[in-house]
Amino acid sequence: MIPAAKYKGNNKCSFTVWAPQARSVKLQLIKTNKRQIVTLAKAERGYWSREVEGIAPGSLYLYKLDDSIQRADPASYCQPKGVHGPSAVVDHKFTWQDSNWQGLPLEKMLIYELHVGTFTEEGTFDSIIKRLKELNHLGINTLELMPIVQFPGERNWGYDGVFLYAVQSSYGGPSGLKRFINACHQKGLAVILDVVYNHLGPEGNYLRDFGPYFTEKYKTPWGQSLNFDGPYSDQVREFFFENALYWFREYHLDALRLDAVHAIYDASAKHFIEELSERVQEFSKKSDRKYYLIGESDLNDIRLIKPRSRGGYGLDAQWCDDFHHSLHALLTGEQSGYYKDFGITDDLAKAYQEGFVYSWKYSKYRKRHHGSSSKHLPAKRFVVCIQNHDQIGNRMFGERLSNLVSFEALKLAAGAVILSPYIPMLFMGEEYGEQSPFQYFVSHSEQGLIEAVRKGRAEEFKSFQWKGKCPDPQAVKTFMTSKLRWDKRTKGSHITLLNYYRALLALRKAFPDFTDKKTIIVRYLSKKQILLWHRHIGDRQIQCVMNFSQAEQKMQMYAPQNVWTKILDSTDKKWKGPGSRLPSTILGKQKVAIPALSLAVFEQKKAFEKKKTSVARAEASPPEIRINANTNSYI
Repeated sequence: MIPAAKYKGNNKCSFTVWAPQARSVKLQLIKTNKRQIVTLAKAERGYWSREVEGIAPGSLYLYKLDDSIQRADPASYCQPKGVHGPSAVVDHKFTWQDSNWQGLPLEKMLIYELHVGTFTEEGTFDSIIKRLKELNHLGINTLELMPIVQFPGERNWGYDGVFLYAVQSSYGGPSGLKRFINACHQKGLAVILDVVYNHLGPEGNYLRDFGPYFTEKYKTPWGQSLNFDGPYSDQVREFFFENALYWFREYHLDALRLDAVHAIYDASAKHFIEELSERVQEFSKKSDRKYYLIGESDLNDIRLIKPRSRGGYGLDAQWCDDFHHSLHALLTGEQSGYYKDFGITDDLAKAYQEGFVYSWKYSKYRKRHHGSSSKHLPAKRFVVCIQNHDQIGNRMFGERLSNLVSFEALKLAAGAVILSPYIPMLFMGEEYGEQSPFQYFVSHSEQGLIEAVRKGRAEEFKSFQWKGKCPDPQAVKTFMTSKLRWDKRTKGSHITLLNYYRALLALRKAFPDFTDKKTIIVRYLSKKQILLWHRHIGDRQIQCVMNFSQAEQKMQMYAPQNVWTKILDSTDKKWKGPGSRLPSTILGKQKVAIPALSLAVFEQKKAFEKKKTSVARAEASPPEIRINANTNSYI
């Protein structure tokens, strides 16, 4: 049985709620100048239900437990008056125009993460629709929304959501989200939604009044853990499983990103994540269309993405923080917090080749061994980035990379991510070098909670040793400062960077099977901070050279028997670089000077040395990667 207020048409609605320990449950309908009370009938396993007539969409209601406590519906589809107000009946009927949409294969996704409230001045779904043409022109094909379920007030990252079925009213509510997804699909854009199944926000969290949704067995960094393995946990699990399917069924979403799955605690024989992936797979088969689950975890645990048949949980992909940390530490030189585990070219080389850098090796930051090896897993199982909401917003001042490194380093970072074999993800505004910060903001109504959040944020930054006073999360200014400044993208270096991003994305799209990790050969020169990768993609060969040092470095191309033609150079004047010093064609064993903080891409010139069949055989069967035990480098 699914706890929900399901509108059946003709002013009829079926109300179902789970309250296993209640003696009585009544439905309180809120009408103009009067309130109607309807007693619900108890069913199996603690569910209460009743079909009621005379209920129009938009009707407000509450549940009354044991004739004392009045609460909104835990599975409310809409909270028009906020988290402390009544729920509203929703008619999910919608004229969809995406019948020909079959989604995108995971390996083809080029993701763009955004926060609805700060992406535009208006902060609504409808206002994003007006920007879809520009996002199409950029070259991305997938939008990822930070959480949009009902949270307290109108300013929040979304991870404080408390009504997991209700779409934030200030963003546009259920109808606004449907219009947005419908428009995205019509323009060829897939949509991923970030969902939080590890905790609920503190304000407006009334689930415990209905039943044992929470447990004292475990603690998350954000509060009580959800009860996924104790008494009554079957119904708690069902509440969340149905929530995932609800987003696919009612809103036509293409994928869910599962927040911090390392904080989902479950000692059951079948872990919550494993059963969730099983349910989504079954739903996909019935729908004749693939829906995806992407996990976020800081454990570097491949069990998340291993098939269930091989003892894994069966998620389709997961975020790879090691890639971000390796790249960020190289570019910024930061060594505080978790960045102390990174900072050398060797780390990024391993990230390119394998995914996880920490594959059960000692972590100075954690003071223990950490992670598992992912070198045998396909690249399409990992999402990588150089900026996201966590890595920006969880800095004390919310600085973007554009505030931390030079313009040349920004271009290098963009190429490193977009031309990696993994699924690239951009964070809103990154493509034109947005300089407004993305800071942490809330709009709670309880003073004690507000002070606790302020204190908690200050404590969080101690390991990074950042100086200064943390921006006030509750202040309207903190929220407004975090909004994108769209007028910047057409000016000066911003438009140059935007066009550079377009060129990178177009280059990636020009080659098929870009996520085939088996075709990549990685070399690096630690002292020179040079990283080079070489790939056979289809019948073409390309290689990319990256210099992360502050000085020009000389080197020889990989496969020197070939002729290499330059197809992209971050130092070109058209990208506002210092001017390219690399020749347009590199012959044989010619040594070249790679400018500081630069990236260049070359393609093999096919006409060279056709008569040498031995060369052709070598090209068809590139040498295996070996580890040099003396230098710990790929050769």
